[in-house]
Amino acid sequence: MALSQGRPYLAIPGPSVVPDRVLNAMHRAAPNIYEGEIIELTARALDDLRRVAFSTSHVAIYVGNGHAGWEAAAANVFSRGDRALAVMTGQFGINWANALRRMAVEIETLDFGRRSPADPAKVAAALGRDKGHTIRAVLVTHVDTASSVRNDIAAIRAAIDAAGHPALLMVDGIASLGCDEFRMDDWGVDVFVAASQKGLMLPPGLGIVWFSDKAREASRRADWRTPYWDWEPRVFGPNFSNHFCGTAPTHHLFGLRESLAMILDEEGIENVWARHRVLAGAVWAAFEAWSGGSDIEINIAGRAHRAHAVTAARLGGGNAGRLRQWCEQEAGITLGVGLGMALSSEPAYQDFLRVAHMGHVNAHMTLGVLAAMQAGMVALGIAHGPGALEAAAAVVALAG
Repeated sequence: MALSQGRPYLAIPGPSVVPDRVLNAMHRAAPNIYEGEIIELTARALDDLRRVAFSTSHVAIYVGNGHAGWEAAAANVFSRGDRALAVMTGQFGINWANALRRMAVEIETLDFGRRSPADPAKVAAALGRDKGHTIRAVLVTHVDTASSVRNDIAAIRAAIDAAGHPALLMVDGIASLGCDEFRMDDWGVDVFVAASQKGLMLPPGLGIVWFSDKAREASRRADWRTPYWDWEPRVFGPNFSNHFCGTAPTHHLFGLRESLAMILDEEGIENVWARHRVLAGAVWAAFEAWSGGSDIEINIAGRAHRAHAVTAARLGGGNAGRLRQWCEQEAGITLGVGLGMALSSEPAYQDFLRVAHMGHVNAHMTLGVLAAMQAGMVALGIAHGPGALEAAAAVVALAG
């Protein structure tokens, strides 16, 4: 007998849960792509994408995932042989830098490991050494989905300005948009990359790039701009088909319009951020209780630097892998693997897991995951401290 029958829950950090009403909005016949509803709906969606990022900047939508967004941003900013400063705080910062290396961009790295946020003072120092201002951009992940660290983007912008450096600030917000507070214009971000499958509550398939006038001007000399990646016709082209370099991702656009209405017009973005803070706090409270007298710990020690979208944790002795397997097979809950914390071929790979609390998630979903995890620990004989579920419930209760 297993207790996993019923509706499964994919508690991984993307793809996240897609609301039924978003699925229903997508479940329809293909529209006329030359005039009418889809054109008007897309214009509203683009306006809403500016609202959700707190920006007046330009927005380009690509058919692709977050990696497509990385490449789109890079193709519009860089030429072969350009230099960039990659601020790395986990696997996705590393991956972004490696993607640019394959595009013949020279990468200088500031690697802060996988358990710490970026230090803005070290960013300023690195830029201060670039007397010739050859570094064209600073790359940083807002939330690294692997380590679950959250970087202070406003402080990094201030560090760039303090160094008197003209570098663009390029931010990966794939894991944070719609989960953690983000203010593109106020924080001085020039290029912002996101995707559809996390806080925007859609299936994978859209990579989205916001870019400032400064970034647009810089793009005029980029020799990587190809017909598909070029953001100029996508934003300023005369025809709807120019905006997608061909056929539009029609059904994703129907879903996007619905999800943005839920986020902006119904719940409100500040309330979305607050909900994620509370649910993250419940997860942290549970892990902090479990850690008492055990080999369990949250990957990021300081609460101020933890993402509100996902929590990475260690359960030593291979217990994370055992618990993930139990939860999926016996409780119908899929937890995230410890991506980037160890190689999959290493025994330590089974020591890490991630719990997502992003997007279309509420209190009973998060508390249910925690209760199932504790049941798994009991069933598997994994040592853990007491009071975790009470602590998590108290966080939710006090937020009401």
